[in-house]
Amino acid sequence: MKILVCISHVPDTTSKINFINNDSQFDTNGVQYVINPNDEFGLTRAIWFQEQQGAHVTVVNVGGPETESTLRKALAIGANEAIRINSTPTDGFFVAKQLAEVIKTGSYDLIIAGKESLDYNGGMVPGMLAGLLGYNFLNSCVALTVEGTTAKAAREIDGGKEIVSTTLPLIIGGQKGLVEEKDLRIPNMRGIMTARTKTLTILEPIAASSETKVVKFEKPAPKSAVKLVSADNLDELINLLHNEAKVI
Repeated sequence: MKILVCISHVPDTTSKINFINNDSQFDTNGVQYVINPNDEFGLTRAIWFQEQQGAHVTVVNVGGPETESTLRKALAIGANEAIRINSTPTDGFFVAKQLAEVIKTGSYDLIIAGKESLDYNGGMVPGMLAGLLGYNFLNSCVALTVEGTTAKAAREIDGGKEIVSTTLPLIIGGQKGLVEEKDLRIPNMRGIMTARTKTLTILEPIAASSETKVVKFEKPAPKSAVKLVSADNLDELINLLHNEAKVI
């Protein structure tokens, strides 16, 4: 089984976020980048298929040279090889077009992507990939097994989980639950040394348009100060709830 894991290179959630050029561009200065958490759950599941069923695992990313550290970490975790599509990921459609070309060329059986990246939270790429390729697609996937060409999965829905069966080739949008946090792999020294000798292929992008454009970023408004009301001033509390908070 050939598995392709789509990896996003995203800011660590502890990083301080700022914008430049009239708030139209993300300021990358001083920002630490990591593997997108939803993608890391998918990568860990792919490594399980590798160890249990002999799957061949490739990781792929759309990005410049700065993303290679993230791909090398994925190789250190256990992926067999990596692909970097040498282009700036301008929007979800552009990324999906680049990934679709890699998938068609590589004839992958299972494509694992995170249901969304934690930078822009677009949640578009896995579904777009399925549409472009005509593959079966499951989103919000929290469990996955494969036997031959048949896959059984669970996906999160309102109020519970839905259990489904489908056939390969398959694209999933994974999330926490596909594996648990305690099962995530930390690269050891042997993995880090081995990753240096693994293949990292750089591909030039195909011609594709971007369908969206960033106009402006805006941070959430700061939370207002808490107003304390004396326990014996019930009238003031009711007035604030009714006229200011407008919850009664």
